[in-house]
This record gives sequence, C-alpha cells and structure tokens, in this order.
Amino acid sequence: MDWTLERSITITAVAASLVGSYFILRLDWKRYGLLFVLSGIVGNILCYLFVIFGFYSYPYRMFPQFVNMPIMAVLTVFPFYVLLGVRYSPREWAWKIPFYWVFVHVGMLLETIAQHFTGLIRYEFAWDVWDSYTWWWIYLLAFEWIGGLIIPDRVRKPLKVESFRYGRGLWATLHFILIITIFLAGFYLGWLIRG
Repeated sequence: MDWTLERSITITAVAASLVGSYFILRLDWKRYGLLFVLSGIVGNILCYLFVIFGFYSYPYRMFPQFVNMPIMAVLTVFPFYVLLGVRYSPREWAWKIPFYWVFVHVGMLLETIAQHFTGLIRYEFAWDVWDSYTWWWIYLLAFEWIGGLIIPDRVRKPLKVESFRYGRGLWATLHFILIITIFLAGFYLGWLIRG
C-alpha cells in the first residue's frame, strides 16, 4: 500500500469527518442524516461538473480506477462541515455571515494549501481562488438555508449573539482567524504576482 502524504490526509479527513458527524447525527439521525446525504450528493455533483468542465482536477485519488474525483472525501468532509455549520450557526442571519465567513476562510486556506503542496487538487482552465471562494459561500449558505428547513430548533445549538460582541472569546477567535487568513490571502496574492 502506497502511504503518501495525500493518502494520509484523505484517510485522516474522512475519519475525522465521520467521527464528528456521528456526534451530530445521533441527535436526530433522520433529519441530520437527510442533510448529510443531500449535502454529500450535491457536493459530489458540483465537483463532478467542475471536473467535467475542466475547471479543476484531482491528481491523487484513493480509488482512481472508479472515478476521476475523491467521492468518499467529498461525501464525508463537506457534509460534516455543513452539519457543523447548521448545528451551531446563530439564529439571526446578520450573525450567520461572520460565522460562515470563518468557515469559508478556513476551507479556502486548506484548499489553497492542498492545491500548492499536495496532489489532492489542481486548478485548471478558467478556475482560481476567487471561483472557489465564491462557491464555498454559495454551498454553505444554501445548505444553511436548507438546514433551517429540515433541522428543528430543538436539535440545533446556535451560538449566542452576545458571544460575537466585542471583547468576548468568540469575537477574539473569529477576528484572529479572519485577520490571519486575510493576511495569508494577501501574501498569497503577492506570491502569485511575483511568481
């Protein structure tokens, strides 16, 4: 068995997502399970379309003989991210935006690292960081809305709005992540321009 960096990352991401999803799914397996399956199917369809259109490719796949994309990773990691967001996002949409802003930035940071330092994903024709950034927003906010229709309040645990206020721990954490990722995005842009 070829234990490459890519294989290790894929197995770790899938395993961690399954464990994390289990703790949310057990709260209401039917509703959260439906959201998990829907987000996994939509994630795979979108990724498949983007691969077919030639926007990006997946040079490394654990099961390359079956398909040209990492179905298991997309079927577990993306849905876990959706479940996590729907479970903890604040009630008011004004506060969902900074909440998901961090989700998008962390997702983009990991995707950019994967794109430049591993063989997990490669941007191809007419695709760049901005396209991925836009689709992260569309995907997560669409499933936040769908999750709001499927998941009742009794099994959600929205973060309190007071936690987002100046000086609170969550406020500091969100701002730290946003400032670091925005700084890294600027550094990345400079690196691309120089390169």
